[in-house]
Amino acid sequence: LRCQAAPRPRACHGWKASMTSGSLSYILPCNRLPLQLMSQVRVYTSNGQKKDLGSEDRNKSTHEETLKKAETGQDTTNAGQKQSSPKQPIQVKVKAVLKKREYGPKYTQNNFITGVRAINEFCLKSSDLDQLRKIKRRSPHDDIETFTVYLRSDVEAKSLEVWGSPEALARERKRRKEAEIKYRENLFRNQRLLWEYKEFFGNTKPRSSTGTMFFKGPGKVVMVAICINGLNFFFKLLAWVYTGSASMFSEAIHSLADTCNQALLALGISQSARTPDPSHPYGFTNMRYIASLISGVGIFMMGAGLSWYHGIIGLLHPHPIESLLWAYCILAGSLVSEGATLLVAINEIRRSARAKGLSFYQYVVQSRDPSTNVVLLEDAAAVLSVAVAATCMGLTSLTGNPYYDSVGSLGVGTLLGTVSAFLIYTNTEALLGRSIEPEQLQRLTELLESDAVVRAIHDVKATDMGMSKVRFKAEVDFDGRVVTRSYLEKQDIEQLLQEIQQVKTLEELEAFMLKHGENIIDTLGAEVDRLEKDLKQRNPDVRHVDLEIL
Repeated sequence: LRCQAAPRPRACHGWKASMTSGSLSYILPCNRLPLQLMSQVRVYTSNGQKKDLGSEDRNKSTHEETLKKAETGQDTTNAGQKQSSPKQPIQVKVKAVLKKREYGPKYTQNNFITGVRAINEFCLKSSDLDQLRKIKRRSPHDDIETFTVYLRSDVEAKSLEVWGSPEALARERKRRKEAEIKYRENLFRNQRLLWEYKEFFGNTKPRSSTGTMFFKGPGKVVMVAICINGLNFFFKLLAWVYTGSASMFSEAIHSLADTCNQALLALGISQSARTPDPSHPYGFTNMRYIASLISGVGIFMMGAGLSWYHGIIGLLHPHPIESLLWAYCILAGSLVSEGATLLVAINEIRRSARAKGLSFYQYVVQSRDPSTNVVLLEDAAAVLSVAVAATCMGLTSLTGNPYYDSVGSLGVGTLLGTVSAFLIYTNTEALLGRSIEPEQLQRLTELLESDAVVRAIHDVKATDMGMSKVRFKAEVDFDGRVVTRSYLEKQDIEQLLQEIQQVKTLEELEAFMLKHGENIIDTLGAEVDRLEKDLKQRNPDVRHVDLEIL
């Protein structure tokens, strides 16, 4: 083919020009360009050494020269072009890559732990920690700015120094674990012992503020309702025993159910004031909703159920009713007392709704204060049921037909069932964790997006935890340039420039980047803390903020 080929004058770009042989044409690869490149390439390593591929592959180059001599026609044609065009130097870019460090599946050498964890997990004493390095870090709590932590590696070394070996430390941990289990098993006995020393602890510890909760706000409304409903139950029970009226029996059961339910509400209020513990980190505020939910179920079972039952029995087995004079008097007194309790609940709800910027209806429907809502609805139902019972008893006394009295009992039961269904629904919605109002969520979102360090926020969730406590969560895309500039504004730029100029080796560059990279990460954490603090200050309802870096 080379003998009969007629080369065409074309530039060589890695492929030879097409050659014809008879009616066939061929395109053959050109090996001149690879040979020229291979003769000029130098490979540089990170330690400064260089390798000449042309000198290393001498056998290969000799073979290539033989092939060049065979192509005498092509070499002769391009000889003038080679002499006229000087060789262009090839630019080689060297990329220095830092060696990747393998940390393994578990790496805790640089971890920080608190003193409490060091004492509990490594079986140390507070005096042992005094000998270790103390590091001040940004505090996750709102009441203090910084707190002291220790390097986990230092704590582990100290524990081995104290206990002698990992086996001895493991035995001590096992012993303490068994002691803790035994303590939990004897918790009832320990609580009884604490009760015996209650007077001593009362003199040495500050008094709890739980008792003061029942002298203001919802606690006051509940206590007033308990006293009045208890008296109403006693007098209505006497009137039922004297008259035998089914409506009066329903009223007595209604007052008993109200008294028991409001006592349950008082228990929920006292339990909701408990401070958070490790088992319940977000506190016990939902105890009010749980107590209100149980109260709604109790109204349905005790109040509505017994009223329906007694009304149906009166329809199936009617009996004459005695004088209703005492019943009317007791109903009148009950109407006055229940009305007074209802006014107390209405005033409390109005005051709370005004403080939250809500209407009376919105405050009740959203179940912002479940304890006051229960008192309001129970007393409203009580006033209406007194009116229903008095009307039916009056019809019975006028017509002498006892069926009216039984119908009044059924009407009271239906009213109580409606109230209980509303309480069950609203408290269930609150316990499930509903979202806050869209307007409030929009305000929180705008507050974050208006900050310079925030580029965008995603996956925003704001949950009403009950009792005006909101938990806010969002994925935040931070602006790295603004965060870095915030860090640089706190540094001495001239000193930083001198540090940069002193960097000569890869090791010095790595140390410089690690130092300032860690500081920038701390600056980012400080920006997150600042945003969380701003959200809580401008929105007092927001108690828990979780900003996750995207």
